[in-house]
Amino acid sequence: MLLTGLICGALLGFVMQRGRFCLTGGFRDMYIAKDNRMFYALLIAIAVQSIGVYALIQLGMIKYAAGTFPWVAAIIGSYIFGIGIVMAGGCATGTWYRAGEGLLGSWIALFGYMVMSAVMKSGVLLPVTTSLQSVQLPKNAIADTLGINIWIIIAVFSLIVLTILIREMRKPKVAVPAMKAKRKGLAHLLFEKRWHPFFTAVLIGLIAILAWPLSEATGRMDGLGITTPTANLLQFLVTGNQTFVNWGVFLVLGIFLGSFIAAKASREFRFRMPDAKTGIRSFLGGILMGFGASVAGGCSIGNGLVKTAMMTWQGWFALLFMIFGAWTASYFMFVRPQTKRQKTAAKTAVTTA
Repeated sequence: MLLTGLICGALLGFVMQRGRFCLTGGFRDMYIAKDNRMFYALLIAIAVQSIGVYALIQLGMIKYAAGTFPWVAAIIGSYIFGIGIVMAGGCATGTWYRAGEGLLGSWIALFGYMVMSAVMKSGVLLPVTTSLQSVQLPKNAIADTLGINIWIIIAVFSLIVLTILIREMRKPKVAVPAMKAKRKGLAHLLFEKRWHPFFTAVLIGLIAILAWPLSEATGRMDGLGITTPTANLLQFLVTGNQTFVNWGVFLVLGIFLGSFIAAKASREFRFRMPDAKTGIRSFLGGILMGFGASVAGGCSIGNGLVKTAMMTWQGWFALLFMIFGAWTASYFMFVRPQTKRQKTAAKTAVTTA
């Protein structure tokens, strides 16, 4: 049954690689380019998963308890995680799938993320994680706090997402030069044709639904998750303790495998070595990702996709502060340097005039 994690992860890695589903770029583009399409794609994936998972709960096929809301940890951890993903050039899942493409900078970021996650979850910094997560509010489920049926929240959210989707699809399409097809039929659709982010989001939402019953069948009562499985993988490699190997570990390995298959089949796989500055920044970004995700109790998938779909305060607060963190890093890494260059160029032009 653990191998279903590998299959589920491979599907996720394949879809994310072919759809170029990158939340780091999406959060950054919201601020720099005023382009919200990837964020809207995330909302679609959340809506699809929410409907599907709560339908499974209604049918008694899976169980879920929102628990308490560690609000301090969610805010602090997610903000730091948001800074880290911009420095690393990819979020937790993005780092795994881009490593499968041969991007060595993502390997460096993944190593930092893996080490810090393990240190925060079972190493010397575990007391920091425990202390921050100890500050809690009694109710995490939004429906319980508001005293209404969960399906009302899901219906309202889905209606908002549907409205956004219709509005976006009605916008005039920007002409994009079409790549000459070298393959025919299904091979062209899978490995050459550009995938629309909204179509990719629907597939990710469906995979996220599938993850719940597959994971719970092995005794892991959760959906998609990246940080804890990543830490568990390192702990297994170091200690040899097989108790660390569960459905989630196979999931992250599957993401790498699925991305590798997609990249090779689409001729996008190649080893790319970053320069020293980029490599150091990627490693530091991975460290911040591991710290932030461990403290927050989830990454861009665990909190930003899964716990949001479960309509919890933790998920939505984490997503919000994740975005704020990404914007902060984007300002200092991209906006501020660009502004300085423009001012310098303007002064030079005035001086030479």
